[in-house]
Amino acid sequence: MKCWINDRLVDVADARISVLDHGLTVGDGVFETAKVVDGIPFAMTRHLKRLAESCLAMGLPTPDLDLVRTAVAAVLAADAAEVGPIGRLRITYTGGPGPLGTDRSGAEPTLLVAMSAGKAWPASAAVVTVPWPRNERGATAGIKSTSYAENIIALAYAHQREATEAIFANTIGNLCEGTGSNIFVVVDGELITPPLMSGCLAGVTRGLVIEWNGAEERDLPVTILTSAAEVFLASSTRDIQPVHRVDDRNIDVPGPITAMIAANFAARSVGDPDPI
Repeated sequence: MKCWINDRLVDVADARISVLDHGLTVGDGVFETAKVVDGIPFAMTRHLKRLAESCLAMGLPTPDLDLVRTAVAAVLAADAAEVGPIGRLRITYTGGPGPLGTDRSGAEPTLLVAMSAGKAWPASAAVVTVPWPRNERGATAGIKSTSYAENIIALAYAHQREATEAIFANTIGNLCEGTGSNIFVVVDGELITPPLMSGCLAGVTRGLVIEWNGAEERDLPVTILTSAAEVFLASSTRDIQPVHRVDDRNIDVPGPITAMIAANFAARSVGDPDPI
């Protein structure tokens, strides 16, 4: 297997970054994860746009997106056959080497691109709400930052309760997002998802579901999960995944609206692997 570091392709076994890299020491970086199907990454233009937006929000230097595309193409060419039909492509961009503290050094950023085999998600998900809120007013709200400690803790909490995803409310008790997914609900026949001002990530799949199906962005209390007719998750690797359990509540899946959206997403994503 190969990966890309900064300006070249290297064997994964020989890959090296500085022990002082700010992405490692303080989580000063951003990333994107894209699904790869038969060697073709899905929605790469949208992922790169969000990468640049995350860098701007984090105060990191603007990435050379042409170089990132070159790196992605090189990794795909080197690894796609070994990975198989479904892959998971990760682009990581950090502040580069820095002091052992929070100040940046002004060093050149680090660019990493790697790929692994993708996993098949279950047909539906069990989720739990967690006791920790997303801070919709925080400095990193809505940024796909490498600082993922909150998500790690929340997902472990979910696994301890035999669930595969954890759902956050925000500080005012409104529905926000999962650790690695956006959430949609069907209420009175309407498809609704939390707005970006709730603190959720502007997910690539989330955006496509809204554009392709006319979903409404609206604040809802997290308690809507106790009564919503349908609930589903959306992310770059799982696409559309119905939710069959929220905490102790069971839901019949797939609901008719979820099934329609999943079918529409599958058809359109096959027809256009890089929807602009």
